[in-house]
Amino acid sequence: MRVGLFIPCYVDQFYPGAAIATLQLLEKLGVEVVYPANQTCCGQPMANSGFEHLTHGCNELFIKNFDGFDYIVAPSGSCVLHVRDHLHDDKQEDKAKDVRSRVYELTTFLTDVLKVKSLPAKFPHKVGMHQSCHGQRGLHISSMSELVAPSFSKPGSLLAMVEGIEIVPLNRIDECCGFGGTFCVAEEAVSAKMGKDRVDDHLEHGAEYITGVDMSCLMHMEGILKRKGSKVKVLHIAQILNGSPTP
Repeated sequence: MRVGLFIPCYVDQFYPGAAIATLQLLEKLGVEVVYPANQTCCGQPMANSGFEHLTHGCNELFIKNFDGFDYIVAPSGSCVLHVRDHLHDDKQEDKAKDVRSRVYELTTFLTDVLKVKSLPAKFPHKVGMHQSCHGQRGLHISSMSELVAPSFSKPGSLLAMVEGIEIVPLNRIDECCGFGGTFCVAEEAVSAKMGKDRVDDHLEHGAEYITGVDMSCLMHMEGILKRKGSKVKVLHIAQILNGSPTP
């Protein structure tokens, strides 16, 4: 199995520890991982802002970088959903379609493709798990609480394999943090209030760490935590599953 490692630009620039943990975790699980060095932004910020017609260059480069891999894996649900829904190229649409079908968010890849049943990780801390909207409603990595249906959580099932971890209960298990990509810029006040409510739920239940599959959401909450003067930290789920908790 040969996997192309897709690292979103904001992870590369601000949270390289999440990228390194993803690489190490996949390699521990016996996967051959290749990082295409020429990769750049997938184009999601432009598309979210109404300028999808300007993402052709991003699409062409993404196809060039990731064509030919068995799978493409990224530690970001929102970027994966963007590629799955919006990667197109008029000149090579067949290739674009093939690449779209091979892109996976990390925890979905671990549960659905590798079918991981155990992990040699230890993390003796109280952890609040944030269910990101893109992953939940777009990629269906966990169930939505408003549905009358059996509940599931792919990230939750993986965290349950970590020795010593205590997942704290939340009042609203799948409420949006308010980040929403460019929403946090266009609607700053609403975004900040939503983020404060989300963070307060974790703090109320004694979380020492907040984790999730999207560093973007965690980045938003991290800013709120720092402004509160809180000692609670954020960690991408890959860092916990890999046993490398250093930010």
